[in-house]
Amino acid sequence: MQNSGKSKFKRTSLDKLMNKLVISIFVLLLVICLICSICCSVWEYTYGTDFQVYLPWDQKNGAIIATFNFFSYIIVLNTLVPISLYVTVELIRLFQSFWINWDVKMYYDEKDCTAKARTTTLNEELGQIQYVFSDKTGTLTQNMMTFNKCSISGKKFGELKNKAGEIVTVDEMWKYKDTPKVDFSKNKWYEESFDFYDETLKNGVDNGDRQTWLFFRLLALCHTVMAEHGDDGSLTYQAQSPDEAALVGAARNFGFTFKSRTPTTITIDVQGREDTYELLQILDFNNVRKRMSVIVRQNNRIKLFCKGADNVVFERLGEASVFLQDVTQEHLNDFANEGLRTLVLAMRDIKDEEYNEWNLRYHEASTALKDREEKVCALQEEIEKDMLLLGATAIEDKLQDGVPQTIENLIKGNIKVWVLTGDKQETAINIGYSCRLLTDQFNEVFVINQTEEEDVKQIVYDTLDKICDTMGIKNKMRCDEDDIVDEDDDEEDDKKNLEQLASIYSFAIVITGASLVHALQADIEQIFLEAACFCKTIICCRVTPLQKAQVVNLVKKYKKAVTLAIGDGANDVSMIKAAHIGVGISGQEGMQAVLASDFSFGQFRFLERLLLVHGRWSYVRMSKFLSYFFYKNFAFTLSHFWFAFYCGFSAMAVYDQWFITLYNIVFTSLPVIALGIFDQDVNEDMCIRFPALYKPGQKNEYFNYWVFTKSVVAGTVTSLTLFFVCYGTFLDVVNPDGTPAGSQTTYGCVLATMLVLVVNFKMAMDTAYWTVFNHVCIWLSIISYWIVVFIMYSDLMYEFFFAIFTFVGSARVMCTMPTFWFSMPLVCVILLMPVAGKRAIAMDVAPTLAEKVRILQQQEAIQAKEDKDNVVELKAFKRTDDEGSINGKVTKKDKPRGHKDSIREDGISRRRPQSAGSGYAFSHQEGFGRMITSGTIRDSQRRKKGREKNGTASSTERRKSSANSRDTDSGRGSALKDEELIV
Repeated sequence: MQNSGKSKFKRTSLDKLMNKLVISIFVLLLVICLICSICCSVWEYTYGTDFQVYLPWDQKNGAIIATFNFFSYIIVLNTLVPISLYVTVELIRLFQSFWINWDVKMYYDEKDCTAKARTTTLNEELGQIQYVFSDKTGTLTQNMMTFNKCSISGKKFGELKNKAGEIVTVDEMWKYKDTPKVDFSKNKWYEESFDFYDETLKNGVDNGDRQTWLFFRLLALCHTVMAEHGDDGSLTYQAQSPDEAALVGAARNFGFTFKSRTPTTITIDVQGREDTYELLQILDFNNVRKRMSVIVRQNNRIKLFCKGADNVVFERLGEASVFLQDVTQEHLNDFANEGLRTLVLAMRDIKDEEYNEWNLRYHEASTALKDREEKVCALQEEIEKDMLLLGATAIEDKLQDGVPQTIENLIKGNIKVWVLTGDKQETAINIGYSCRLLTDQFNEVFVINQTEEEDVKQIVYDTLDKICDTMGIKNKMRCDEDDIVDEDDDEEDDKKNLEQLASIYSFAIVITGASLVHALQADIEQIFLEAACFCKTIICCRVTPLQKAQVVNLVKKYKKAVTLAIGDGANDVSMIKAAHIGVGISGQEGMQAVLASDFSFGQFRFLERLLLVHGRWSYVRMSKFLSYFFYKNFAFTLSHFWFAFYCGFSAMAVYDQWFITLYNIVFTSLPVIALGIFDQDVNEDMCIRFPALYKPGQKNEYFNYWVFTKSVVAGTVTSLTLFFVCYGTFLDVVNPDGTPAGSQTTYGCVLATMLVLVVNFKMAMDTAYWTVFNHVCIWLSIISYWIVVFIMYSDLMYEFFFAIFTFVGSARVMCTMPTFWFSMPLVCVILLMPVAGKRAIAMDVAPTLAEKVRILQQQEAIQAKEDKDNVVELKAFKRTDDEGSINGKVTKKDKPRGHKDSIREDGISRRRPQSAGSGYAFSHQEGFGRMITSGTIRDSQRRKKGREKNGTASSTERRKSSANSRDTDSGRGSALKDEELIV
């Protein structure tokens, strides 16, 4: 919890941009009102005196009138400021969150775990991610540990061999099904699910080998696991982490069964004989100590058993273990290269006098009111010294399904994936290759593992120089399109060149936590970040939870990029809180990461769908919604400004007050909401097949200051065109009796009608994915307008509410005028045809990748329909001669035409990845040692017997039809580059 950090209020980049735009619109409103006020003053002094006979001044002079008109125009033009924008945005975000929650393809049936949007304010930010920071254990891997190998007294155990005596790997076991497993059936407490293939280790236990017995005694004693005995005599363990459960379970199967504990004792079963140890102290582990120890006494002999990370335990060994340390280190390297999580075991004998004197001082330190932690840590260091090395363990933690494919697709979407783990360097590199973060095609993988500050600085500078020399660029040129904030952003050519170079050259950096301490110092952190920006992969190993958050903050500080952190344990909470978006995985390490996250699901592979599908859709929808919202507001409001030149700047509204009220509530609100909720430029399969579609969101191409300016200009042109086309059309129109046909109320009704039609028709043009809701919203909005105006402007409403509905009869008069029916399509053609023509030309001359993919999607849909119609139907099956000929009938074509000739796809292999584990089997959380020794946690044997078991069935039946519904081959394909898509 000390590393978790403070909770921060997270806001999307679109939120920040909207706030700035709303402020700028408000400033524009003040400028327009000021112009109208000045013009009002001029008009009053120039022409106002001529009308004082029947329009006398209420004030003494025109300046005062202009001042009051300034505030009147603020009221008239207040719709220019999008007050309802924020409410509508939150409504759309709510429904976008529902799409994530309801996505059955992100449902993990093994844990009955659905994807969950824990916030509704960050959805569109998912479509702009540029950096993903991932934990490894439980995030990329399953966090389901199995005891695989070990090293005891310099001898390696656990190698798999076939009948010929040849060593094989776990992944090759299917080829050697004849390899026998070790038989543990003589052990009363053995577990049928435990698999081990090396008989020599069991023989060592059966023969009473002292070092082997000490090895397994340590595993059975040095832990904080709780044992629970069932009514049927079964024994189950409740462990703080899967690592401890695997180690205690291994000791149990080899005949060293942990049975129970009290605050002062530990009871184990050793080959059928029960041994009880007096528990003197538990020196618990944390992310600083990276080890734990127990001090126990039996038969007046005090022993300390310790397990921890190799670099930590090796520093505390005595001289008697020097030779054994070298051999064990070789075994540890072998284990790490296989991707196994390693742990070193050691012990020492303690004299009674030494322990009594140390325990007295330890008690004083534990109860100290000042500097308690420092004093306790110093005494723990004092007792954990001169230890005897027993050996090392190796635990396997396999990758989750779909991790390599997911990472590969994210990288093709220009998303940089950084892995931050507490594992050994060798294990981190191995997992990098397993996840396809590292490949043999990389130009170079730089390893930074120095511990001295000057050495780290030198290697960081050397790394940057070597990368720049290889790529043929100067050091002053920064990373990529998201340059460091301090540098000039105007070198567009350099950015494009760097993007091209980045696609040619591939580098990676593997850095340890000890080196990262110096690399994150203020004088070198930008250089390190610059070198990291050139790399496709960064792996930080042996890092603490606090360092994970520091790496995330480094990127946020100097890069204009959106970050995402994903993890499954409490040690990932600080990283999750630090990133723009935090994602928690419901894993084996509790719910801390999920509770601190913004989004959660059950497997890492769902991140691909969260970003490439839901994230991209949310960003595209929100961008189109904002563009259209500002467009329709300016098209509506600026008509008052044009009308001001014809009403003496008197702050008179051109529309009816009821139309002004209902415009944003009824007549134009539903279509834009439907667009923000349902629109899809391409379907979900195409989003995953072509990850390059994700890139525009990273560059804010769909909504920015330029897009906003174009929307404002389009709205202004629309209002200008509507106002003056309608004005010119009805200027000289007269009724059959010679009276003028146009009046201010009729003109306002005509202008409102044209506006509603044009705005909704443009909405229909911008809709890429039509649903029933889109049809209902658009056409219902138009129909509702006609219904409302005929009701509001009827004689009946005027009779009852004559002071409210002042546009009486204007709708009826409007519909009787032929000019109106001729001008209505004219206005639509003038305003909409140029837009349609421009889009058609752009589609033909310079189509975007999204447009190309949409055309391909349409072609595939047509071809699929043709293929369905071209099915060969066998009408009869009849043997006519001895050779067995078949009488059949083909309905249309014998061979369906292929439908993918115009596109080249690099297929992504969907086979299950090879087994690759993850090193350093050690949790960063503080353990339960203090709770055990204080008596807070009692042994399960002391709990109330006859506890009722919950037999409630899990509610998974309703979702099992969609369990693990990974994208099929038809929707998976490869992400094509823009130039590879030929339509």
